[in-house]
Amino acid sequence: MIIIVESGSTKSDWVMIQNGQPNIKVSTMGFNPYFHDRETISKNIKKHKKIYSNASQVEELYFYGAGCSSLDLCNIIKTGLQDVFVHAAIKVGHDLEACAYATYRGKPVISCILGTGSNSCYYDGQEVVEEVPALSYVLGDEGSGSYYGKILLSKFLYKQLPTHLHEDFYSQYKVDKESILSNVYFKSDPNVYIASFAKFASRHKDDPFIIDMTREGMRNFMQTHVQCYDCYQNVEVSFIGSIAYHFQAILREEASKLGIKIGIIIKTPADGLVNYHLNFKTVEKSA
Repeated sequence: MIIIVESGSTKSDWVMIQNGQPNIKVSTMGFNPYFHDRETISKNIKKHKKIYSNASQVEELYFYGAGCSSLDLCNIIKTGLQDVFVHAAIKVGHDLEACAYATYRGKPVISCILGTGSNSCYYDGQEVVEEVPALSYVLGDEGSGSYYGKILLSKFLYKQLPTHLHEDFYSQYKVDKESILSNVYFKSDPNVYIASFAKFASRHKDDPFIIDMTREGMRNFMQTHVQCYDCYQNVEVSFIGSIAYHFQAILREEASKLGIKIGIIIKTPADGLVNYHLNFKTVEKSA
């Protein structure tokens, strides 16, 4: 059995492949080595019967996750997985690899993540190249859920939201300065907490304030993370992530203004990863 895992900061999608066929799909919490340790990872996986009951049969496990950008960070995830999948050969890679592989269709592509966080890379079928770094939710994550969440939270607290949005925001979340600051500065997974408010933007995506906010974020992302590649006007630019998926109309409009040709936009990369591992990865190994 082979397991492929794609993990954002919010959730992980697991696909189990047996005899060349994906036959079990499960979701768990997201595992990010910046916020989760070995014990947290292994304990949470063991709670999921569909995963744990098949653990002894797993021969290969490919985990692609947010935050897995160095050997030390990858090892936090790997040791947590090894505690559960004791017979498996385990490879841990960055979520950028998942993005690249899931959007690869046999020709070079600039692959972008617009979900809880944001990032981009160039993939030619052989090498994943990251031109500029992802700076996470404090310094970067342009155009992401955490980016929009921060804007909404600060505008709400500063009383700068239009009145109807301010009232609906409070009605929906019942938050105040104390509860927001507590969650952002003193509790775990602040990036996920902040990004959760992006759902409010999706709920009001036809509102002029939200449209302007979204346009600015999408444009900011592409100017920073797409135009940094010299070939950005000559290859397709594809996206994965809930923000790209739900706001794709605005994304396409802003891309067109910048001379960017959009390829595919998918909400989650799990199916694309299965396609890559069953098709292109075999070719890659034999090359």
